[in-house]
Amino acid sequence: MTTYGRAAEESAFVRTYTLTRGRTKPRHLLALETVLEAGQGRPGPAQAEECEEILALCRERRRSVVELAGRLGRPVTAVKILVSDLLDADALVVPLTQSYADTGAGSGPSIQMLAAVSAGLKRKWPDAVAYPQAG
Repeated sequence: MTTYGRAAEESAFVRTYTLTRGRTKPRHLLALETVLEAGQGRPGPAQAEECEEILALCRERRRSVVELAGRLGRPVTAVKILVSDLLDADALVVPLTQSYADTGAGSGPSIQMLAAVSAGLKRKWPDAVAYPQAG
């Protein structure tokens, strides 16, 4: 690799490091396909300019995490960290799709909602026991 190429690569790494303020993990569990839309909140004044770009894109229409990363030209993990910040500020929300919505008073959660919750719990605690052991 040339000296110029190495310097450019190191510069991009430093920019990503400062963009996330050194954080390497988002606070929210976000999949690549997680869809986001603009919320009622506002990002804080110390937020990166990329946060405004994320909000502008999500105001146009709903966007997935991976689409935001591609449009910004940033690593997915860095975008997940920024999205987590915006979720905390209620500037972004994860919309509840119809397949996960309650289907009526007293009907309980849908099968799709239970499957999504189950998948999320399995990702969060992959080694957890599914059923308590009789003791």
